[in-house]
Amino acid sequence: MSKKILLLEDDILLAQTLQELLELEGYNVTLVTSGNSAIDETYENSFDLYVFDINVPDISGLELLKCLRDADDKTQTIFISALVDLESISKAFEIGAQDYIKKPFFPQELLIRVNAKLASKSSKITYNSLEYIPQSKLLKKDGHVLALGKTQEKLFDIFIQNIGQVLDKDILMECLEKQSPTGLRVAITKLKQTTGLDIKNLRGIGYILE
Repeated sequence: MSKKILLLEDDILLAQTLQELLELEGYNVTLVTSGNSAIDETYENSFDLYVFDINVPDISGLELLKCLRDADDKTQTIFISALVDLESISKAFEIGAQDYIKKPFFPQELLIRVNAKLASKSSKITYNSLEYIPQSKLLKKDGHVLALGKTQEKLFDIFIQNIGQVLDKDILMECLEKQSPTGLRVAITKLKQTTGLDIKNLRGIGYILE
């Protein structure tokens, strides 16, 4: 599953350039040009990273991030802005940004920062009492190594790297040696019992880890 980025930028030419660059790198980019559109997207979807301009229509990038943080949205955020005064930069970090790139900048610079943010995020994932390192597939529960069977390991890896996203049952079924809806239900039930993952079945749609 490719990482999802919400890009808020009202300069269409720059926005399309950045979107193309990030998508060529393998990211799934949703482009919006106003603060209200960005809010709508965050209500309907879960993202791995926000890239926000500040001076945009409706609601500024700073106000937008403050609203998201107040709603307990901890998604990593990079600001890209022509505002270079210390007050704006200070405010950005104060409300919870992880990075700030001053315009004009080389698009490649944004790509380097994005790669760094998402690489560090995926190095270790924590969920309640679980700690998981995707690269080594090492899973710990309450500090102790937890061994999963081959099927459960594959299912766990998909769910834990896509928290809050609806996963199609056909994709999950590929984790099974013998594919069937019943087999998938049994495997997911067993996974929930073993790990404590809060996986919900959305009838006719798929499954989601909340």
